[in-house]
Formats: sequence, C-alpha cells, structure tokens
Amino acid sequence: MSIRVGTCGWSYPSGRGTWNGIFYPPRGTKGFRAGDELAYYAEHFDTVEVNVTFYRPPVAATAARWARQTPRGFEFSVKLHQQFTHPMAVGRDAPAPEARTSGRRALPQATPDAADEFRAGLEPLAAAGKLGALLVQFPAGFHADESSIDYLAGLLRTFRDYPLAVELRHRSWSDDGEATSHLLDESRAAWVQIDEPKFRMSIRQDLAPNTERFYYLRLHGRNAAQWWSPDAPEERYNYLYSPEELRPFAAVARTIGPEVRKAYLYLNNHFAAKSVVNAAVLKHQLGQSVPGEYRETMLEGYPQLRAIVTPQPGNLL
Repeated sequence: MSIRVGTCGWSYPSGRGTWNGIFYPPRGTKGFRAGDELAYYAEHFDTVEVNVTFYRPPVAATAARWARQTPRGFEFSVKLHQQFTHPMAVGRDAPAPEARTSGRRALPQATPDAADEFRAGLEPLAAAGKLGALLVQFPAGFHADESSIDYLAGLLRTFRDYPLAVELRHRSWSDDGEATSHLLDESRAAWVQIDEPKFRMSIRQDLAPNTERFYYLRLHGRNAAQWWSPDAPEERYNYLYSPEELRPFAAVARTIGPEVRKAYLYLNNHFAAKSVVNAAVLKHQLGQSVPGEYRETMLEGYPQLRAIVTPQPGNLL
C-alpha cells in the first residue's frame, strides 16, 4: 500500500496563523518570491489537499502551473466547489457557513454547467498523472434523509470518473452506517474518516476503510472551545497533536495495508503551520523519510521536530 501524508492547503500568507516566517521564509526574503510556496512545500511532502477550489472552481491554467511546480509523482487531492455541497453556496464567492438547523433542509443548487467547468479545470492535473482524489465535503447540517441520500447518489454519478472521497459530518450518516457504506461502495467512493471535536450530533467513525480503492483520513484538530464560535476562522484549527495522539492514526494506516491500495492522510490543523509539524511527525511514525530542510525559526517554535528533520543551514532562502 502507498501511504501519502500531507496538509490541507499550502498557502496561508496572512493572519496570526500564517506560515510565512515559520515554515516558509518571510515575505521579501531574497531568493523566495510570492508563488514559490508550492515548490517549497513539495520538497517536504508528496501530496497536498487543495482547498481553494472549494471557494473558486479550478482554472486550467492554474492547475497546469501547479503541475509544473511539483515533481513527478506528486499528487493533489482537490476539494469540490461549495455549490455542489453547501445549500447556501449558490455562486462562486457565496459564503458557506456550517448549517446547524433542524427540520426540512435545502439542498445544494449547482449551476447546470458547473460540473463541466470543474472537470475542465482539473484536466491538467489528471493529464499529468497528479490528480489524487476529489474531496466532496458536506457541512454538519447535511443530514441523512431521503432527499439528501438521493442528492448524494446523483452527485457521485456526476463525478464517477474520479476517485471520490466523501466527508459527512452529521451523526445520522453513521447511525445507519451500513446504508451509508453501501451507497458509497456503489461508486467505490471512500468514506472520509475525520478526527475533530465530538459533539452530540457529530458523526461517529471507527477509522476503518470501506473500499479497497483507497483510504482518506483528515485530522482537523481538537480545538473544541473555538470550534463553533472562533475569534477568527483560522482559530478553529489552532491545535497541535501530540505524538501520542498521532500514534493511533499511524497504527491504523499500517493495519489497513492488506485492505486498501493507497491511503491519503491529511492534516488540517493549519494554524501557524501546526499541520506541517504533525504531518512530519506522522511520516516519521510511519517509518517514512521526512525530506526537505526546516528553518531554524520553525525548529525553535516546534522543538519536537529537531530529532526527525534536517535543519536548513543558515536559514538561507
């Protein structure tokens, strides 16, 4: 089995949780320009989850540039645009808040040509052999009822040509886990396993794979205090897993080896590059090499990395 470990997103240029000056050199550093982040990231990991496509459908020219900036064998897992998954996202830049309502719920309303537009934007990655999975992420308010199940089945058919990973967050999907697994299995879609703060209506999962095609795990952090009402959106993901908290996920990844062909493990606790730290630690726990060089500023902030990574000499770049 091939196990790939990476982070959710690679560009966090502003805010208290920026990666600039921590994982990346500060803006304005000689030899490092805006736009160099992806190539720098790809020196450290062989996969990344693309989040920007949730807010804006991919553009072929941009996807082609991503393919050029990364080495052979690198893979992008791409998040599906919010108009397919969030009922309030009716336009490209519409907000997509977490729905926490009860009763009859609206379903997403994608524009007629949206699927073709999204496919066209992905084509350069697919042509380069660098498209991993297509992540279909639903909000917490997407319940398992007859209309939602029918909608999900139709969406799986629409994008059946891609390896699909489906993230469901509401407990109703795990309350009838057998039916949910059957629905996903018909499309050979991976049921995304997630680690996040658990509330009464949060989905319950056992981290087991549902299809031999591939496995998909997302670690969002456990910042329960700011999960629903963060001071700023990035604060939700302000959490650093301890090595002890990561070991069960490494153990699961090793255990499922005979059951699946490949696995993607993504860290989404991106505040101040904490996802980078945890991704490096998880790779080490899996017995994988931890490539690339790490800046002294990052090693000072996260000393647990010193024993497993290569320091960057003189912090050049």
